Amino acid sequence: MVSVVLADDHAVVRQGLRSLLESDPQFKVVGEAADGREAIDMVMRKKPAVLIADLIMPKSNGLEVARQLSRRKSATRVLLLSMYPDEAYVLEALRNGAAGYLAKESSGTELFHAMKEILAGRRYLSPSISEASRNSFAAQGTILEKAGGGASHRFVTLTARERTVLRLLVEGTTHREIGDRLRLDARAVEVHQAAIMRKLGVTTRSALIRSALRRGVVDGHASTPTRKPVPRKDTHGGQIKGKTAGAREAPDGNRRAG
Repeated sequence: MVSVVLADDHAVVRQGLRSLLESDPQFKVVGEAADGREAIDMVMRKKPAVLIADLIMPKSNGLEVARQLSRRKSATRVLLLSMYPDEAYVLEALRNGAAGYLAKESSGTELFHAMKEILAGRRYLSPSISEASRNSFAAQGTILEKAGGGASHRFVTLTARERTVLRLLVEGTTHREIGDRLRLDARAVEVHQAAIMRKLGVTTRSALIRSALRRGVVDGHASTPTRKPVPRKDTHGGQIKGKTAGAREAPDGNRRAG
């Protein structure tokens, strides 16, 4: 019997996945997690054959979960579910050790096929990901393998979407505004920022911006735009706050001078 842990912040999604999987006596759901940290802890305790995790979750997203499990030498195969077929997410998923990437629009039949593939030791990408994107993964994989430890090489590893997000961050754009422009939700933007920071070896937004300007990746004049404060909703559900371009939003949620 194949043991499975499910990780998604929506209970109804977990319930649906459990019902689907356990319709086949080969699979047994041994645990459920509502956020990334809980998923990591549960996998390390229960050691399931497969973790099916949502890409966007509270506390730790699916990419970070896959990376942490890989670091801990977990034998659990990670299958990420996502509504985003964007190549940036898929590339990061594979780089972080995920065994598969499945679009949420997929059928139950495709889910079982994906499970079969990753349990056989192969990687699985949802067919909804275009062939062109698959080719770009191979090309970028070559770049990533050749990239050294230097910061100038690290910028080469950024995807087109990550470069766009980086440019907007340097311009002082908030996560909400970036999401509006790129048609992403705020948590998806946070996933992109976290991936960029990891690739460039920085831990704060201010360090990320300084590094980008120093390397000439973006126009330095874009870092000090003059515009009125933009109302935004606090990502933790707090009150509406006004924010100017000169006040950078740090990863810890505090406003700091850029």
